Amino acid sequence: MPLKYIYDNPSLVQTLGPIHGGLFILFVIYLVMIANKYKWNFKETVLMGLIASFIPFGTFYFDHKFLKRIQEGEIKRVGG
Repeated sequence: MPLKYIYDNPSLVQTLGPIHGGLFILFVIYLVMIANKYKWNFKETVLMGLIASFIPFGTFYFDHKFLKRIQEGEIKRVGG
């Protein structure tokens, strides 16, 4: 984004934008698939994960809080 607006060079955005979008779609698909598979609460996992994904670095916060709850045994571990 800085290259596009500061240096008026949109070439990297045109290249990396679709990759970023594809990764976002994969994140959403995997979040829903895993929540379904392990029967996690929709509001606490999927909805909060989706909201966090729209906030810059929000997934890091969500990951920290969510993994803490998995470690404390409040949410069933993936594969366990």
